[in-house]
Amino acid sequence: MFYYVLKYVVLGPVLKLLFRPRIEGLEHIPAEGAAIVAGNHLSFSDHFLMPAIIKRRITFLAKAEYFTGPGVKGRLTAAFFRSAGQIPVDRSGKNAGQAAIREGLGVLNKGELLGIYPEGTRSHDGRLYKGKVGVAVMALKAGVPVVPCAMVGTFEIQPPGQVLPKVKRVTVRFGEPLDFSRYAGLENEKAAIRAVTDEIMYAILELSGQEYVDRYAADVKAELEPAKKFPRRRGC
Repeated sequence: MFYYVLKYVVLGPVLKLLFRPRIEGLEHIPAEGAAIVAGNHLSFSDHFLMPAIIKRRITFLAKAEYFTGPGVKGRLTAAFFRSAGQIPVDRSGKNAGQAAIREGLGVLNKGELLGIYPEGTRSHDGRLYKGKVGVAVMALKAGVPVVPCAMVGTFEIQPPGQVLPKVKRVTVRFGEPLDFSRYAGLENEKAAIRAVTDEIMYAILELSGQEYVDRYAADVKAELEPAKKFPRRRGC
């Protein structure tokens, strides 16, 4: 109930008023039945802008850290994310991927919309990174279409590290649903799920116009961390 109050009364109207999103291809979202909406991930604002314009309820898989913060602020943040239709997923450990797939299939098996960012984390530089295969496994196991989505302009309004977004117009663009029924029964075949994932990422790339990087975003971020902690001094 609170999801719809947040969507149509509290947060949704404010987001639409401030950011005046251009919406393209909304007709590609199925009116009923299970489907995956797979998008690029440029900003913290993505979590709220996309759900605000989709008429149906959509559930996202979100990192568990949003739900485990300490103190009053942490509890309020967790309550907000749950109210916004987010499911916590622990991304640490060797079973993290299986946990995300299990939670995602639970949503799809109920005939609902599942939102997912195949890159696995926000882009730190505005480029589109290699997709993780969990989205393909879920699409094949559940036998559902995948609607590619591109958030355009959200990196500029709220890049990583910026708390408050700039008030600037953004675009949310949906592509035609991708049908992977030709891969039915191959959800355990590495070549098949990699091919499906790459097709999804290419569709997102076509919609977003981003530069593509054939590496996982998390790996690139990890390489940059030492440079942030120990910046080189001039003259050394």
